[in-house]
Amino acid sequence: MRRYLVLAVLLALVACRKQDGLDLVSRAHRKTALASDDQVNFKLTQASYAEAIERAGPGVVTIRAARRMHTVQQDALLTDPLLRDFFGQSSGRLQPDAGLQLALGSGVIVQPNGIILTNYHLTDGAESIVIELVDRRVFDAKVLGADPPSDLAVLKIDARNLPALSLGDSDRARVGDVALAIGNPLGIGQTVTAGIISAKGRSTGFSDGSFEDFLQTDAPINQGNSGGALINASGELIGISSQILSNSGGNIGIGFAIPSNMARNVLQQLLTTGKVRRSRLGVATQPITPETAANLGLNDWRGVVIDTVAPNSPAARAGMRQGDVIVAFNDVPVTDGNFLRNHVASTLPGTAVGFTVLRNQHELKIQVILTEIELRNGAS
Repeated sequence: MRRYLVLAVLLALVACRKQDGLDLVSRAHRKTALASDDQVNFKLTQASYAEAIERAGPGVVTIRAARRMHTVQQDALLTDPLLRDFFGQSSGRLQPDAGLQLALGSGVIVQPNGIILTNYHLTDGAESIVIELVDRRVFDAKVLGADPPSDLAVLKIDARNLPALSLGDSDRARVGDVALAIGNPLGIGQTVTAGIISAKGRSTGFSDGSFEDFLQTDAPINQGNSGGALINASGELIGISSQILSNSGGNIGIGFAIPSNMARNVLQQLLTTGKVRRSRLGVATQPITPETAANLGLNDWRGVVIDTVAPNSPAARAGMRQGDVIVAFNDVPVTDGNFLRNHVASTLPGTAVGFTVLRNQHELKIQVILTEIELRNGAS
């Protein structure tokens, strides 16, 4: 009897240990599940972009430019709310006199050796330009190159080992992605505002030459943000703030930034050759509307229809005709005329490119050798 009693006690102890083990496993699984849920919730509701700002913030500078007063006609343009630059009064090393106008804006350090990207309209006509870093150091700057059609200018200061921003791929930015604007609005000091990418491929028609492919954002942008950074949640530069749309001159949630891929191309050309070369196709186009699609016998609204072909242009020499529908450029679908113009313009002159064209409901492949476009006002 005693033997059976001892055996029962041993079996009970083994059962308790097994149950304790199961409880431990269950608690571990619950902790793992809770941790996993916490990670998911954090990713879905990321509460802070402090790390991105810590990386990018030191690379955004304040720019103060002094230039001679514009003519009355030009001043009238600057008072138009739709065309108003992000200018504001400022103090610092530049002291105004009766004939000088002070402009306040921002810029982005893109190379550690003192190369800075900003807006052309901020530096246009400036007789002196002063750069202030986040650490309060102040430098005189010179213009290495400017490109009015894209509203970009490249500046240089005599400094080394500067905190340069990493240029991201603006083509990968999606509508709805987080967008953070960094600049010096109204001269109050570096300020960060948050929003999203509201739209891509926007054109406002206000820049010289209309080579525009703006990222639209609702991140608040105000006077003084011009030339500043638009970054993604990883702290990469995806745009250079350039314009706002407003009836009052203040932010209403419609701002525009030059995409980083366009800025990269302009930067490289200005640093290498001192000017930006652009190509031309030699056509005027119209969007595809339901009426146009019906008249041309199209089943969808892809591409743009050629309205006119310039004589002796690359398009004319390649055999393009009025009424042709351009649906692809180098196998990339053409969404609108602005897309076509910018992709052609960003291609090096003399390059052979391929177009997919619909003519009389038949698809054609046409190769065109692009030529350089001559822009007005001495622009590249």
